[in-house]
Amino acid sequence: MSEYFLCLILFCTGLYCILRKRNIIKIIVGLAIIEYSVNLFLILIGYRFKGRAPIFALGQEIPNMVDPLPQAVVLTTIVIGLAVIVVAVALSVRIYSKYKTFDITKIRRLRG
Repeated sequence: MSEYFLCLILFCTGLYCILRKRNIIKIIVGLAIIEYSVNLFLILIGYRFKGRAPIFALGQEIPNMVDPLPQAVVLTTIVIGLAVIVVAVALSVRIYSKYKTFDITKIRRLRG
């Protein structure tokens, strides 16, 4: 149960970074922290104590098998999350080259 609570703390830390920080890079790091906490939560859902790999053989039954679906979902979210972070970093580099700052409040003032 404490692992789930630690996932919640990690998620709240990333959410704090997104909502309270004014630096674009810190916001991107907060987004990555949220992604990692959700992935950790999904892996914990499929975990079983002393579980075995989900490999079937004819005539054998595995009594304590780990659920393979969360593992597949996490692999997919890792790829999608990596693509989102790469696009966010590319946009922040373009913003920095135009405005010479990563501060959101200064960028909002320069809009016009």
